Amino acid sequence: MSSLSTASTLSSEDISVWFGERQVLSDVNLTFPANKVTALIGPSGCGKSTFLRTLNRMHELIPSAGLSGSVFLDGEDIYGEDFDAVTVRIKIGMVFQKPNPFPTMSIKDNILSGLRLSGRKIGNAEELVETSLRRASIWNEVKDRLNDQAISLSGGQQQRLCIARSLAMDPEVLLMDEPCSALDPGSTRRIEETIKELSSSMTIVIVTHNMQQAQRVSDQTAFFLADDNTPGGVVEFGATEQIFNGPIDQRTNDYVNGHFG
Repeated sequence: MSSLSTASTLSSEDISVWFGERQVLSDVNLTFPANKVTALIGPSGCGKSTFLRTLNRMHELIPSAGLSGSVFLDGEDIYGEDFDAVTVRIKIGMVFQKPNPFPTMSIKDNILSGLRLSGRKIGNAEELVETSLRRASIWNEVKDRLNDQAISLSGGQQQRLCIARSLAMDPEVLLMDEPCSALDPGSTRRIEETIKELSSSMTIVIVTHNMQQAQRVSDQTAFFLADDNTPGGVVEFGATEQIFNGPIDQRTNDYVNGHFG
């Protein structure tokens, strides 16, 4: 089995985001320690997914998006001159809310697609495919179907395939934007188990609206909120147990107990 990257610490410093003239995030300062899972929670529209996309420069794909502040990967600013966006997205992978395998590609070719698109050399392709699918907890389900089209898989399997596709790039950090929101409870459970297993080798940041999921999978939690047409920001950040069982801010307490949002 090939050697894997070590997990890295990711942090944001005074991140603010605009879409055109409208500011949607203000002064977000968070640290995501290596080998920990951090959940981002909060009502819809408070900037969680927008913030997540700033962490690997995905927001740059939106023409009207503007940003101030910095994001550091092991102390290096990913917006600095030494990083280009492609390199950033190799180091900091992303899994989206809706499974998005390449529909005309086989399961195997989906796994290898990121490496091919980025021009990276592929050594032992068979070993890489198996390793990636095993890490995403789907190998046993697809090992005899590697040449089948990816869209032949169920929704939950497609999402785990997308996780495996990200893992093939050997990221140091994995960002996950509501990865279970479209899935049944069984598929959700398998992905949550995968998240916990992957955290031993990488740093994970997950946006979720499922409070039970945040408690099950994360080590620390950040509660985002946008009040009265003001930009979104972090109300409270701490160990997950503290955020859910002993929050300091009343707004956090109200949210995690289902009183709004």
